[in-house]
Amino acid sequence: MKLMTTLQTVERLRQIFGDQLTISEPLARHTTARVGGPAELFLSVTSAEQLLTAVEVAYAAGLPYFVLGGGSNILVADTGVTGLVIMNRARKVSFRHSGAGVVCTAESGANLSALARQCISRGLGGLEWAIGVPGTVGGAVVGNAGAHGSDIDANFLAAKVWEPGYGSRVYNREDMAYSYRDSALKRDQQARARRVVLSAEFRLKNEPADVLAARAEGFTAHRKERQPGGASTGSMFKNPENFYAGYLIDTAGLKGLRIGDAAISEKHANFFINEGEATAEDIRALIAEAWNSVREQFGIEMELEVELVGDWSFE
Repeated sequence: MKLMTTLQTVERLRQIFGDQLTISEPLARHTTARVGGPAELFLSVTSAEQLLTAVEVAYAAGLPYFVLGGGSNILVADTGVTGLVIMNRARKVSFRHSGAGVVCTAESGANLSALARQCISRGLGGLEWAIGVPGTVGGAVVGNAGAHGSDIDANFLAAKVWEPGYGSRVYNREDMAYSYRDSALKRDQQARARRVVLSAEFRLKNEPADVLAARAEGFTAHRKERQPGGASTGSMFKNPENFYAGYLIDTAGLKGLRIGDAAISEKHANFFINEGEATAEDIRALIAEAWNSVREQFGIEMELEVELVGDWSFE
């Protein structure tokens, strides 16, 4: 991009958003793995309307953009991200009665776990599996997040999605084409100009709040028992058909393997932990080691659940 165009775009964003726009923001502050270099431009938005404006300005200027939610399920390069990183803090949530149930509408920056707790307190069942799941509604909708035998697809009704060059439209379940940890939106993540989730609707059912709370407590206990704490991206690989990724990595003898300050968890081998000053490259090297070892020993090519974001070099 030409320097003049970049400066004009920065000025335009400053006119609209003021000091919500910053320069060279370290992304390690905003990711669950606590790694990642700076965003060339960093903009924090607080509503779906602001999010829409930001991506439209960036797209019109030819400025690369990336929408950041809870910072999980991504690994940001040590060299950072060129263009505009939009921190999505659009968190408005509303409920309306619809037939025998209730429809919850949440902006895409709403914290998924907090949304699950809010639904439980209202006696609305369907999202309690998301208790303790890091990330935002937008990321969950794109990646078909799930846990404890359920996922976004089970309660998804529709999403308002901005399409580059076309504007906003409503996606129903058919449009999303959900499968295990995947969707039509996730499959175009490598596109230069991505579609962006603005808000989503979920169909929920009335259940006693104490029953839902007990169910959620069970999920929380299970998560604490099985998954490690500490700074990580979350589950690193998708589970291959008929296998668990953690089991394959463990059986390959890689539990506890360290590169720099990055380590494959002793508690669950599909979690790669930043134990201090790990770099994104340390974690990427562990990913390569796990992928190659499992392929060599079992003939299985695992697929990343985590997205590599930013300016990576694979020389």
